[in-house]
Amino acid sequence: GQLKEVVDKLPDQHFRRLSAEYMPLKFSRRHGDPSRPWNRFSINTQSEIDGSKILDYEGNWRDIFQNWEALAHSYPAFIESMIQKFLNASTFDGYNPYRVTKDGFDWEIIEPDDPWSYIGYWGDHQIIYLLKFLEFMEDHSPGKLTEYFDKDLFVYANVPYKIKSYGDILENPKDTIDFDHASDQKIRQDREVMGGDGALLRDKQDVICQVNFIEKILSTVLSKLSNFIPEAGIWMNTQRPEWNDANNALVGNGVSMVTLCYLRRFLNFFKQVTLASELKQVPISEEMIRFFEGVLKTLQEHLPLLDSEINDKDRKTILDGLGKAGSDFRNQVYNNSFSGKKSPLAIEDLVQLLDLGILYANHSIRANKREDHLYHAYNLMTLVNEDEISISYLSEMLEGQVAVLSSGLLNPSECLDLLDGLKNSKLFREDQYSYLLYPNKDLSQFSEKNTLSAHAVEGSELLKTLLADGNTQIVVRDINGQYHFNGNFKNVNDLRAALDSLSKPDHVRLREKNGDQVLQIFEDTFNHKAFTGRSGTFFGYEGLGSIYWHMVSKLLLAVQECCLNAVNIGADEAVIGRLLEHYYEINEGIGVHKPPSLYGAFPTDPYSHTPQGKGAQQPGMTGQVKEDILSRYGELGIFVRGGKLCFDPCLLRRNEFLSEPRSAAYIDVHGEERSLDLAANSLCFTYCQVPVIYKISEAEQMEVVFNDGTRLAIDSLELDVINSSKIFDRTAEVEKVLVDINTENLR
Repeated sequence: GQLKEVVDKLPDQHFRRLSAEYMPLKFSRRHGDPSRPWNRFSINTQSEIDGSKILDYEGNWRDIFQNWEALAHSYPAFIESMIQKFLNASTFDGYNPYRVTKDGFDWEIIEPDDPWSYIGYWGDHQIIYLLKFLEFMEDHSPGKLTEYFDKDLFVYANVPYKIKSYGDILENPKDTIDFDHASDQKIRQDREVMGGDGALLRDKQDVICQVNFIEKILSTVLSKLSNFIPEAGIWMNTQRPEWNDANNALVGNGVSMVTLCYLRRFLNFFKQVTLASELKQVPISEEMIRFFEGVLKTLQEHLPLLDSEINDKDRKTILDGLGKAGSDFRNQVYNNSFSGKKSPLAIEDLVQLLDLGILYANHSIRANKREDHLYHAYNLMTLVNEDEISISYLSEMLEGQVAVLSSGLLNPSECLDLLDGLKNSKLFREDQYSYLLYPNKDLSQFSEKNTLSAHAVEGSELLKTLLADGNTQIVVRDINGQYHFNGNFKNVNDLRAALDSLSKPDHVRLREKNGDQVLQIFEDTFNHKAFTGRSGTFFGYEGLGSIYWHMVSKLLLAVQECCLNAVNIGADEAVIGRLLEHYYEINEGIGVHKPPSLYGAFPTDPYSHTPQGKGAQQPGMTGQVKEDILSRYGELGIFVRGGKLCFDPCLLRRNEFLSEPRSAAYIDVHGEERSLDLAANSLCFTYCQVPVIYKISEAEQMEVVFNDGTRLAIDSLELDVINSSKIFDRTAEVEKVLVDINTENLR
């Protein structure tokens, strides 16, 4: 707080930015198997010289930010710095690097001698993690975000990747990013001289690009919209998976409804914040303005198509307009950098884009509803020809249901239909009373794979001729009369190479005539396009028949949001009651509520997954911890509205209150161990390390007890802004808060 007061008075924008990013943290998180060569982490907590505390953090981008979401509730004053760090680690083309550190960020590199090395942007969680931070800040400091709208306090990460042009991505959506070795070397040299700022993007004048909040948000939003395929989702074409690498093989042909659902919620929030601003226009880089105008024009021109289903040709036409706008923008900056010139963007035009984005998202989400009331999570796009894109669907996935519930589109009755459908689906696992990530399925035996039907071979003049001539470059026939593609083929590219190598005139003539047919037979045989990775072939980790506990906890939080929304809008009591039944059932299915004999592990430890026929596997600091903390806050009825700390335990159950007196130990804001004597019919928890004691009563009222001995009585369950801030800022002025709860509000 003192740092901010000093810095806000200084004229140096870069110093203000660096100070705004700063957080005195020593929390790091190493992700995954330490034997993986890209997991290079040094978790420093204390000096090896004198044992003093070291303030340092680093971790995979998604892991750091997901854990910070829970941390923000304990240290609300850090939220501004978290948002600054998040946005300043994103690139001008709208993505985040793979690792964040106290001193900056890192990116994946190409190493010629390392087959594990790979590059790409992990788009997973980017929209929803940022949104949760922004929602948190708006709740705690209403109007604070609008103060950033026209202030150039943000920068762009300079990652040495160049996303290919739209035409090249269409041609091969699995190979879409070039690694700029020269740029990589220069950035690293600059970073040695300048520190973290050496890895920031500069304009034509070789000055660090400084932009405002609106432009930073637009870089992310427009990058998603430029990859929007109507009725399919957001195209996953940056060489890395969206949510986790269980679906890594979907990259290229996969389209994410999950990201679109979260984008829909983001656009709606951003619209409300924008409408609250008194600004009429904001200055934006001219290059970004042209990108904005290209996306807006495309969405405007095709708006009438939302009145019905969109055909394959119109789908391609819309993607062409959006994709070209994004491609032109990227290439302009890759080749020439930003000019440094800015033009005004009208707020009303921004709101129009947000409105259109919401309409298109709503239409696509509705189009992906299944007959069983579930929703498609990931789809497959196929470029049928130069003018058409078709869509095909994968099996049901838990992640898709979580995203739709979180999107804010469904009303309480629709949420209930989805949850009823989920309970009756193949995703429900009776023995653990919880939900699978993907449904189980029977995989074909090895001996059954790579077998062509006789009908397919007989229908291909080329294959028949090759077999008759004894040519085994493409297909062979075994001793049982079964037909198989060449066993050395890894994928369709090997088949193409074999077709191109045919040299006999008759074979060449037939290749020209039947080549595409043979390629289609290959795809029909292997269905590579629908191959998701280990989620479709493994029976452990995040695989088939496996419960992935982080996603179950994400489901719990999403259902809680639906329950709270139903209560807040006064939905039918029967609907609210049934939504709550689902919530409590999901909650009871989580490990902490189970005996070790059922959970298969120590129940209060977080575990990654539970495969079929085994107990919980892979203990560790999983993302589940974050969702479970957030869900618990909601159950206890801790909310922040308009900068005020409120208590509304509408989901809390009566049986959680003590049946007899006992003492509770806690650690106060000074780090001192303290204890409280609690009476029967009470419940105690800490919030920002301040004890809050609920007591069953006929009245609804509060009393704030201060450390100087004074007390403040309040005839409601809402604390004023000033005293709320004392708790948020951990000033140590508030000793405890006593809250009287009417039993009518409990479940």
